[in-house]
Order: sequence, then C-alpha cells, then structure tokens
Amino acid sequence: MSAGRLSLNQWTTRRWSVAEAVDGCARHGVGSIGLWREHVADQGLAATVKLVRDAGVRVSSLCRGGFLTGETWLDDNKAAIDEAAELGAGCLVLVVGGLPGVTPGQPLPGGFSRDLVDARQRVADALDVLAPYAGERGVRLALEALHPIYCADRAVISTLKQALDLAERHPSEQVGVVVDTFHQWWDPDVAVQIARASDRIASYQVCDQVSPLPADVLLARGVPGDGVIDFAPITSAVAAAGYTGDVEVEIFNADVWASDPDLVLDLIKTRYATLIAPHL
Repeated sequence: MSAGRLSLNQWTTRRWSVAEAVDGCARHGVGSIGLWREHVADQGLAATVKLVRDAGVRVSSLCRGGFLTGETWLDDNKAAIDEAAELGAGCLVLVVGGLPGVTPGQPLPGGFSRDLVDARQRVADALDVLAPYAGERGVRLALEALHPIYCADRAVISTLKQALDLAERHPSEQVGVVVDTFHQWWDPDVAVQIARASDRIASYQVCDQVSPLPADVLLARGVPGDGVIDFAPITSAVAAAGYTGDVEVEIFNADVWASDPDLVLDLIKTRYATLIAPHL
C-alpha cells in the first residue's frame, strides 16, 4: 500500500525512540516524520540529522516551540529554531501557551493571571521577535490553534482565524499555520479560514476525536475513523487552498500508545488511504 504524503508524528508511536521511529517509517514506506524535541535530545541532534538523511526520510515538522505567554520563552524558542534548521524541518510547530502562571496538568496556583487579552498580546509581541530570527535561519514557524478546552493552560489561540490574524503580520515564509482536524473540526468558520490561509498552511495534521471524552481530555485523539470527525470536507478544503505538503498523523491516546507501533502504523496507512488520500 502506498503511503503517499503520509507523515508519522512521532508522538503517535510514543514508545519508539527517534531511531526506531525513523526505521519504522522506512520499513512501512512512510516518507516523512514529525519529530519531538524531547526525543531528538535523547537521540542527539547530530545523530538524528544523520538518521533521517541516511534513511531518506523528510522531517515534516519539529514539535514544539512556543509557550510564549510566560517570562522565559526566548532562549528555548531560539534553540528550537536552531534545531529545526539543523533538521531541515518543514516547520517548527508553536503551541503558544495559556494564561500566565497556569501550568498544563497542574492545579491552579495562587497569583495566576486571568487576563486573556494580555496573554494574547504577549504571543503577538513574542512573534515580532521570533519571526525574523526564524527567517534568518530558513525556518518557518507554524502557529497551532488548539481546541478551546485547552485555552487556559496550553494555547490562548483557539481558532484558525486567530492564528491567521497573527501570522499575517509577518512574511508567509516566516510564519504559517497548522490545520489540525482535532482542534478545528468543530469551528463553523473553518472552511472559510482554510481558504484564507492558502500558502500560509505550513502543516496539515490529522487524527480523530473520540467520544465520550476520556478523563484526561489531552488523550481524546483517536485513529482517523474511530471518532466523530468527517475528514472529507476539511481535507478537500486544504487541497483546494493549494497545500501539497505532508499529512501528519498525530495521536495522543493511551490505548494507541500501548499498542504495537507496527500495527498502529499499518492501521494508520489503511485509514489514510481510505479517509484522507482520496480528497487530497
């Protein structure tokens, strides 16, 4: 079965190291991989660069930079941009961060900010600094709007429109957006915004939303076809907007992570071929 433009986001097969994931892509005929910085650090940046080049596998994205609403974002994001440049990544995904002082997965502390307007302005101000730095290194930043349920602790940008409003302040080769089925399928304006995005689409990420939601809503992503999302209209809109890049399957799901990664990749290839590829 041809994998076409399919890319494996490394978090989908979380048990695999970088070396195992790159090898899995090569064995399954998957031509690209979305890497995570933690795993790249474990493997070593230079070693990872060699692995993907020797395997002939593209790096569709590096995840992640961002968390721009706090006070200590600058050095880490510059490092992430430098890593993406070394890897030749198609983009560096930015998860912009939640309300200042709120930590993902932790109880609310005293003194955290409820000022959502200020948090969003912090993101805009940070991009003014990071976009030129990324441009100098040939790296494209990709703003990822997350489902509104994650607004408080992970991303104060919740819609594709908000992401585009920020991205359009900068050259398209410096700042683009991620179209993600899980985060944006619910948005009644998504088709209009995908058409607006046009060449700003830096990454197309796909997975399903399972129902009912698990206790940890971060793990509500399923294999395409296992949930409530209709992939045809979103994929068709992305194709009509002119996107010709990789289609990255990114799944956060405890059952998927516990499964044999080779079987997961086989299933993903089948669902990609039937639910997504016909609409590209």
